[in-house]
Amino acid sequence: MGRVLFVSAGPGAADLITLRGARALALADVVLFDALTDPALREFAPQAKWLDVGKRGFCHSTKQTTINAALVREAKAHDVVVRLKGGDTSVFGRLEEELLALAEAHIPYEIVPGVTAAIAAAAQTGRPLTRRGAGRSVALTTAMTREGELQAARSADTEVFYMAGQQLAALSRRLLAAGWDACTPVSVVSRAGCADALSSEHDVASLGAASMLHKGRPTVVIVGAGAAPLTGAPQGDLEADPAVRLGDYATPSSRQDLEPQGLESLPQSPNV
Repeated sequence: MGRVLFVSAGPGAADLITLRGARALALADVVLFDALTDPALREFAPQAKWLDVGKRGFCHSTKQTTINAALVREAKAHDVVVRLKGGDTSVFGRLEEELLALAEAHIPYEIVPGVTAAIAAAAQTGRPLTRRGAGRSVALTTAMTREGELQAARSADTEVFYMAGQQLAALSRRLLAAGWDACTPVSVVSRAGCADALSSEHDVASLGAASMLHKGRPTVVIVGAGAAPLTGAPQGDLEADPAVRLGDYATPSSRQDLEPQGLESLPQSPNV
């Protein structure tokens, strides 16, 4: 019987994976990968068998029970199985269900953390999620419940909503109902961390206007303090030179020379 390494691929471009994640991927006999992981990551594990178990909202998706069964089956047949998830595996990655399935089968596992989409979206716009004196708390929220119901709340200075891209107008109404002021700043970023990332600025009342720009793209919505423009920034000077415009940033899809090495050189904390 083998072990399962849960590897966080980061959002978007392959070079947003951590060095530990790349080294773990290089050890894989089998990789079960999600829909939003960069295909370029295959270069880190050319010897492995790659199995697509992706999920996409409102599209054909692999059932969670099927993924759980595949993890157990492959771990019983191979030494190292990598479960490759986009962003950070512990943030809206259905990690709990998969850990329980492995625990029931007495299969050891390790978890490699990574960059979640909220962090990449903030980097995309050049706006910190936390602000001294104004943004002391951040909440990561999935806008869709298991039953497919759209929900919104006001539980932190900055609220980051995942998986709401196809219902931005409805989210605007929910935010108003939850107590957010109509003029509250909102930043919408789609395909954060990719070379073709898009970002747009709105307020809660006009959020629905972002729907067409980000249609069909994985989208993160940042509401509140973390979406506000930087105070005191020399916006005019920066905008005069498009090459250095504040917030005009996209992580390139260039691949770094991360020489694969074994996990043996890194501290490990196996879980069973």
